[in-house]
Amino acid sequence: MAQSNVETEKKSNRIYKIFIYVALISLAVSIILPVAWIFFASIKENSEFYGNPWALPMGVHVENFVTAFSEANMGSYLFNSVIVSAMAILILLAVALPASYVLARFEFRMKKIVMTVIRSGLFINVSYIVVPIFLMLLGWDNGLREAGGASFFLNNRFMLALIYAATALPFTTYLLTSYFQTLPVGFEEAAYIDGASMAKTMVSVMIPMAKPSIITVILFNFLSFWNEYILALTLMPGSVKTLPVGLMNLMAAERAAANYGPMYAGMVIVMLPTLVLYILVQKQLTQGMTAGGIKG
Repeated sequence: MAQSNVETEKKSNRIYKIFIYVALISLAVSIILPVAWIFFASIKENSEFYGNPWALPMGVHVENFVTAFSEANMGSYLFNSVIVSAMAILILLAVALPASYVLARFEFRMKKIVMTVIRSGLFINVSYIVVPIFLMLLGWDNGLREAGGASFFLNNRFMLALIYAATALPFTTYLLTSYFQTLPVGFEEAAYIDGASMAKTMVSVMIPMAKPSIITVILFNFLSFWNEYILALTLMPGSVKTLPVGLMNLMAAERAAANYGPMYAGMVIVMLPTLVLYILVQKQLTQGMTAGGIKG
């Protein structure tokens, strides 16, 4: 009887593993296949798109990327996206790290209210508030012009980065606060005994220990900022555009001209930095952090 139960359990475990493997392989194929297809399509000549769409390219037609960079101004859009995303990440970390550490380690008045407000921000979709943000910035710009100044709040990469950071602050603060709360207090006590101030303890001890969480925050927010379209389209109505907005303009132009190679080359330009970033940090993302103890 016992042997029969063991065999039944082994059989169920085997079926479960097979199901998991099939599901994971199917998921991987559903992700890898479209990405690979776009990469192959980006190096095809235009005539190849009118045959079998799944056929491999007959050669490497790098002119598609040249067209995307020169005629569609994708190089400028790429530079704008890099600048905006980098500034937004720096602003976000400069605000979220100290705020998260304080919320995780110190007790003060109205702490529960602050945490409630931060958690409430998790449920606010930026798409719902883009119009009020635009009207607010437009009003400030009109006020500057009436005072004899120049426009500052619209078509400004720094302002766009600042708004990106502000919209990502609730999620980032909540995540980092939860992580700081899991770290042992003994490390801070040891630093205080050695004469370190609270600021030095945070910078020298706690932030390095929170590196896995910080890398996760950077990756998720970078992907969000890099692919963001609505705010970039609304708050940058001039010639300064980010890569997603430039890609949409390129797709519209090339689709109208039935020139598909540069369109897919533009997609590759958008995807490539995120893929490279993920490859660089995947070990840190999957690596668990073991909080050590202090011998007493």
